[in-house]
Amino acid sequence: MPKLNAESVYGDSPKLKEPKLIDDWVLWLEQRSYESGRTTLLIRNWGQTDCCPLELTPAPFNIRTRIHGYGGGAFAVERFQDQLILVWVDDSTGCLWKQSWIICNNLLEKNLVNLKEYSPPTCISIAGEFLLGDGLIDIKRMQWLGLMEYKEKDFIVTFSLFKEFQEPNIIYEANSFLGYFDLSPDGNRLAWLEWQKKYMPWDRSELWIGYLSEKSKLISYNIIAGNQSNENISIFQPIWFSDQKLLFSQDVTGWWNINYIDLDISNNRIISRDNLYNINAEFALPQWVAGMSTIAISDDRIVALSCYESKWKLNIISLTGDIKIIDIPFDDLSYLEASKGRAIIIASNSIEEPTLIEIDLIKETYKKQKIKNNLVLKIEELSIAESIWFKGSNQNLTHAWYYSPSCSSSKKTPLLVRIHSGPTSMSSRSLDFYIQFWTSRGWSVLDVNYAGSTGFGKKYRDRLKGGWGYVDALDCISAVKELISLGNVDQDLIAIEGSSAGGLTTLACLTMSKIFKVAACKYPVTDLLDMHNNTHRFESGYLDYLLGNLPENEDKYFYRSPINNINKINTPLILFHGVKDNVVTIDQSKRIYNALNEKLVPVELYDFNNEGHGFKDRNVSIKVLKLKESFFYRHLGIRF
Repeated sequence: MPKLNAESVYGDSPKLKEPKLIDDWVLWLEQRSYESGRTTLLIRNWGQTDCCPLELTPAPFNIRTRIHGYGGGAFAVERFQDQLILVWVDDSTGCLWKQSWIICNNLLEKNLVNLKEYSPPTCISIAGEFLLGDGLIDIKRMQWLGLMEYKEKDFIVTFSLFKEFQEPNIIYEANSFLGYFDLSPDGNRLAWLEWQKKYMPWDRSELWIGYLSEKSKLISYNIIAGNQSNENISIFQPIWFSDQKLLFSQDVTGWWNINYIDLDISNNRIISRDNLYNINAEFALPQWVAGMSTIAISDDRIVALSCYESKWKLNIISLTGDIKIIDIPFDDLSYLEASKGRAIIIASNSIEEPTLIEIDLIKETYKKQKIKNNLVLKIEELSIAESIWFKGSNQNLTHAWYYSPSCSSSKKTPLLVRIHSGPTSMSSRSLDFYIQFWTSRGWSVLDVNYAGSTGFGKKYRDRLKGGWGYVDALDCISAVKELISLGNVDQDLIAIEGSSAGGLTTLACLTMSKIFKVAACKYPVTDLLDMHNNTHRFESGYLDYLLGNLPENEDKYFYRSPINNINKINTPLILFHGVKDNVVTIDQSKRIYNALNEKLVPVELYDFNNEGHGFKDRNVSIKVLKLKESFFYRHLGIRF
């Protein structure tokens, strides 16, 4: 059986994000690792999944936002009469750019996108010490409306589509954070989310609406959901069903379910509110980035993605709460858009990598966008994830995905334990060439959905509250012990790895157990007090939830920090960090490297000058994997 090489793991297939449906066009972002992570916007006609799309933002444009550290919501597009209007944020300066195309209906070649450039790219904002993103095009007022992050605060701002190099026009100032805007169909009301600094948006947030005047003044705004007493309620993605009805997800029942509010639009008074459909499933996900979508409207129906135990489904829901599941062979779904009986999503499963899927909601059929096939393994040579449950911390049932080796001459195999980042995130069983790299070499892989993971309800998520760096580590250690007891793995050949928050969990595992024989971390959190004092604004209050408030819990911060438990770490460790990382500074890796080096524990550190938090350059990713593989094999005593 062939082994997957590092170059195949990080092939030429770009990462797809934020698809949009505009009339008969499908648009999406492509983040291209082979262009050093540059992101560009492409367009094609609906149904022409095998044609060559048109690139609307060729190099050197790089569509990316930096709002709240992780970005998202980097472009907005609308049709106005016979024009397609595009506004985007370019990463080189952070400025807003606008371009428009005229719609041509006399093209002879049907496969060609019927657009002709109407106006060249134009910069409509000045460059400044602010960040822009998460915006929309307000056709009624011919303006871009979105988020500006500036001097530790968030603002709603507008820019005219007809002027160059404008100062931001501030129409609203939040107390702390805001985002996820949606305009009512008549363009008169704006809905958005807000959350305070001490909370993350998936812990406690508020739904606001306001009246937008003809002259772009935001007036008569107020909270309409999410401020119930002292209970922490999280709200996700407000979307207008009509001028009077607003949909959103909230977790008041313990699961992010869809709710609606009927409004008296004359005075923003709530007429009625209800839970549209009550089910043990999540119709939302943690808002690490802007631009995510799990709810869409198609004619008079609601189209929604739901997740249960880290597997997603596509649903059509009526206003009476009737639900119908659309049968598609994919269970990792994201970025839903729908309109006029059509829907698009980014979808994958255990044997197909993520691609764009078109869905006819009337016929209930789907069509996949053609992608370059990087798969050098046959389908029967892939390792398919098996769902396992085990007793983790406090004897709580905990979930993991287990991948058996694709080929092995031994009953007991090396094991790689993967710790997802976040920690408020989850592992799915979507085809991941990185995992197949190891299973094609005779390794088992365990991908743990430890306490705090999403997709399992609020109670599961809140199991990590106050326990980060301990509860999650206990879960991962318990998962490995379960596999050892089943006789699946060689207990002398166990590796563990994690990135960012997953790096802290990885290092915590090394301080709490000798079961791991080698470890790897990318940009790990190693000093919690330092992170509390120096991390970026978006996560400045995250540790209050994960560990507790300071100074009351200062001892917990100290003793949960791997840098203060160096005496307990004797496991060979390899570290990778981006010099431009402003979420977890490179000093966190340097300090633990120096401390272990002084102890004579085998340790290596590799830094990358042009990388930040999350590596985007294909060549960097390939180098990291090769270095990691060599390090693992050398310290486990396995021959290449």
